[in-house]
Amino acid sequence: MTLSLISLLSQDVTALWLLLKTSADEIMHQDIVPLCAADIQEQLKKRFAYLSGGRGQDGSPVITFPDYPAFSEIPDKEFQNVMTYLTSIPSLQDAGIGFILVIDRRQDKWTSVKASVLRIAASFPANLQLVLVLRPTGFFQRTLSDIAFKFNRDDFKMKVPVMMLSSVPELHGYIDKSQLTEDLGGTLDYCHSTWLGHRTAIESFALMVKQTAQMLQTFGTELAETELPNDVQSTSLVLSVHTEKKAKAKEDLQLALKEGNGILESLREPLTESTSHSVNQDQLDNQATVQRLLAQLNETEAAFDEFWAKHQQKLEQCLQLRHFEQGFREVKTTLDSMSQKIATFTDVGNSLAHVQHLLKDLTSFEEKSSVAVDRARALSLEGQQLIENKHYAVDSIHPKCEELQHLCDHFATEITRRRGLLSKSLELHSLLEMSMKWCDEGIFLLASQPVDKCQSQDGAEAALQEIEKFLETGTENKIQELNKIYKEYECILNQDLLEHVQKVFQKQESTEEMFHRRQASLKKLAAKQTRPVQPVAPRPEALTKSPSPSPGSWRSSENSSSEGGALRRGPYRRAKSEMSETRQGRTSSTGDEEESLAILRRHVMNELLDTERAYVEELLCVLEGYAAEMDNPLMAHLISTGLQNKKSILFGNMEEIYHFHNRIFLRDLESCIDCPELVGRCFLERMEEFQIYEKYCQNKPRSESLWRQCSDCPFFQECQKKLDHKLSLDSYLLKPVQRITKYQLLLKEMLKYSKNCEGAEDLQEALSSILGILKAVNDSMHLIAITGYDGNLSDLGKLLMQGSFSVWTDHKKGHTKVKELARFKPMQRHLFLHEKAVLFCKKREENGEGYEKAPSYSYKRSLNMTAVGITENVKGDAKKFEIWYNAREEVYIIQAPTPEIKAAWVNEIRKVLTSQLQACREASQHRALEQSHSLPLPTPSSTSPTKGGNPRNVKKLEDRKTDPLSLEGYVSSSLPKPPDKGKGWSKTSHSLEAPEEDGGWSSAEELINSSDAEEDGGVGPKKLVPGKYTVVMDDGKEGPDALAMRTGDMVEVVEESAEGLWYVRDLTSSKEGWVPASSLSTLLGKSSSAQCLSSSGKTYCARQLCPEPAKILSPEPV
Repeated sequence: MTLSLISLLSQDVTALWLLLKTSADEIMHQDIVPLCAADIQEQLKKRFAYLSGGRGQDGSPVITFPDYPAFSEIPDKEFQNVMTYLTSIPSLQDAGIGFILVIDRRQDKWTSVKASVLRIAASFPANLQLVLVLRPTGFFQRTLSDIAFKFNRDDFKMKVPVMMLSSVPELHGYIDKSQLTEDLGGTLDYCHSTWLGHRTAIESFALMVKQTAQMLQTFGTELAETELPNDVQSTSLVLSVHTEKKAKAKEDLQLALKEGNGILESLREPLTESTSHSVNQDQLDNQATVQRLLAQLNETEAAFDEFWAKHQQKLEQCLQLRHFEQGFREVKTTLDSMSQKIATFTDVGNSLAHVQHLLKDLTSFEEKSSVAVDRARALSLEGQQLIENKHYAVDSIHPKCEELQHLCDHFATEITRRRGLLSKSLELHSLLEMSMKWCDEGIFLLASQPVDKCQSQDGAEAALQEIEKFLETGTENKIQELNKIYKEYECILNQDLLEHVQKVFQKQESTEEMFHRRQASLKKLAAKQTRPVQPVAPRPEALTKSPSPSPGSWRSSENSSSEGGALRRGPYRRAKSEMSETRQGRTSSTGDEEESLAILRRHVMNELLDTERAYVEELLCVLEGYAAEMDNPLMAHLISTGLQNKKSILFGNMEEIYHFHNRIFLRDLESCIDCPELVGRCFLERMEEFQIYEKYCQNKPRSESLWRQCSDCPFFQECQKKLDHKLSLDSYLLKPVQRITKYQLLLKEMLKYSKNCEGAEDLQEALSSILGILKAVNDSMHLIAITGYDGNLSDLGKLLMQGSFSVWTDHKKGHTKVKELARFKPMQRHLFLHEKAVLFCKKREENGEGYEKAPSYSYKRSLNMTAVGITENVKGDAKKFEIWYNAREEVYIIQAPTPEIKAAWVNEIRKVLTSQLQACREASQHRALEQSHSLPLPTPSSTSPTKGGNPRNVKKLEDRKTDPLSLEGYVSSSLPKPPDKGKGWSKTSHSLEAPEEDGGWSSAEELINSSDAEEDGGVGPKKLVPGKYTVVMDDGKEGPDALAMRTGDMVEVVEESAEGLWYVRDLTSSKEGWVPASSLSTLLGKSSSAQCLSSSGKTYCARQLCPEPAKILSPEPV
């Protein structure tokens, strides 16, 4: 703090405090009347003596003792109190002259007069100037008083004369009539009750003024002795408490002033009512007293206000300083933490993508840090403002402002320096990438030059021109001078990066050497030849058609000193040496080409192995350095509440992924090091295990959300510090996602160099499988974003496809609005095709970061695939197709973004429907066989719609046990009776009479759509209801009584019995009868549309006659 300013401020406050104290002391040390009117109010009301306010000729106060018969009965204490009080009222100057006593005893006796005068003379507490006694007016008493006064004069010896007056006029000779009250013949206006009220009010006001002054003095002492707190909260509390007390003191002060002004107005009231009214001296003294008290109060208030203003300013500046100091501490801590964190950003990247990621992280860090930097600069400006406002703590504020500015500038400088290094690294890695790309393109060029064409002079010249043209591009794409690179990028060249530069340069030299050797060979071939040269290499077409030699056969020709042929990423000189050794036994261009491709395959294999090992090590590092530490009791205090028991959410199934790669897949890859082209088999054999990545990716949004909430947890910072990681945990949690996408790139690269090798087909299949897994992972990420679906999505089977489409509805039934807008207003829907159902959802875009920005899908409708039909082509648009159900009562017209997407969806839906039909057929045949072996024999004596009791029927029943398609033999009394015509055929008859649409067929009113299970969106087997079906297989039975059905016959299923039989009516032959469900499902199993039916609790698949299958309706609209 600034000592001079503090000292000055303290002096100002002290001076004001002394002024306030002096003013208060002046009020408190005023002479206060020993007795107050309120104390002896009852004694004063007796009016045996009063102070009228009259004055003698020399200004002496007049005390009147009116005629009071009970004067002798007044107690001495009361008499003494009244005398003391009355003599204390006049001013000291008037009281010093002496009092004049007027004793009115005109109606009394001499004996009483004598006693009264003697009592007054003995007890009067002040100076007396004159005693005037109006003696009794009665003749006898007056005579007696004259004689007695003469003879008893010695008894009345007093310090002042006592004058016996016979009449009032004599009294007027001593005191003017204007100074006497009306009862003494005067004109002085006096009211004893008014006088008593004024005296009581004045004395009460004087006491109030004294208490107010005392309160202000106490409060001022408290303020002056208050020490300034050292924190914001305490300072705010002190300021609040003092402000509240100040308001209370001001309120009391205002009440006292109001009271005094009211009394003064009351004293002046007679003058305001009548200007001719005369005011006696006592009234003037009362007004002067009140005015003096009011002036003192005003003076005290002014002193208090000035003192409070200074005190308040001191507290407010103290509060400003505490706020500034608190903000400084917080901002400094944040800036120091940011500076320490940026000091750890020393990694310059090991690849172009890594550097770009580091730059992105730096930008993100700078954006997050900008809040703290802006706050620091704002706080510095706030401090400067305090200094300009002459704050008392300038010496404390100014250094802090300079420190804040320095910290901000230092942080900005570090950010700029760090960005400069990363920009340099980005520039270097871009140069290295260009060089490596140039090398790869060069090797590809050498490998792709046709061998047979190079054997001719023209072909060799053309190939030579290609090489020379390509070498010209090296000026811009390759590293020119290694020393120049060292010097230019010295600031970022660490050991790893230096080795990487050297390896790239070695690869560049190896590539150039290959080109020079190829140039030399081509130049020889391009020279003018003296005889024709017969090409000896087979044509490329022949190479692709002929089987490639096994890896062992071509490897047997290589030099045995290759030590297994394992070429790690980067050892290009070894690759060059190996190429030279391999070429020693070959003279044709075909050998060069095969050698080049083999080297490229080795490069890809080495990169696959190196990155796989690094990946496994990184997973182990995360599991041991982070996941295991979450269970470490010594680290428990660093784990925030929101992170506790959340390890499975944060890391997902990373441990399962680690064990798969470490124990299985890495070893598989290492076994292919000598035969890189066979690596596709490793992927194909482990393709099922790769499904674990789908689970990890599905958990990734939850993991990322948890990381964003707890990324500042000290636990992560401590673990990162122990592991000496440059990147935070979230970068490592992304590794599995990056790895699964990396495989397809490596497989593509390997396939490019293995077209004619033994494992080419496996590589192609592995690539397709990995891409399929990536698609499944991507689809599952969309699937978990579905909201509003009540069922279990896993019950719908595997997700086959998903995508966004425009959808029109065209329903025969429903609201008019749907019909009118069907063809004009498409809905944007996201469709999910499962094995058992297709879902319609509405896509909703979300705001956020990372996975939180991904869209969500609001469930609208589900269609059971057992009831779905499709129309592949819609007129007028090659991108449209239809999904319909229930005799086209509801049709959904789907428009794909492209014809290719439409074709893919139609093919996939067709596959699902075909597989379901096949499954229904197999299930039907299996159930029919089981049913035929389990039904009981009928009773011979039973009655039936056909002739019974014939041994032939028994024979047919026995034959039916081995013939699942037999419909005879179920005619005994054990069979249920046919249903009543009026009851069993009502809905069917209604269906037959219904108008035909869309091919002439319609369904019954209560088809599968009424099923409760289907309304819930289920996909299980559905119970058959009365309806029409077509027969797709002959039963081969003959006879007039047999219910024989032929292919193409129309039948109607009426009712199901408790025994598992169905009552069927053949609409073609008009025959009817009971048929076992197993036989019926077989006969109807190949009709044009599938439908599930239930018989006695067993499920079968049949084909309904309607051209379109029924559709399961969900309760929600599409």
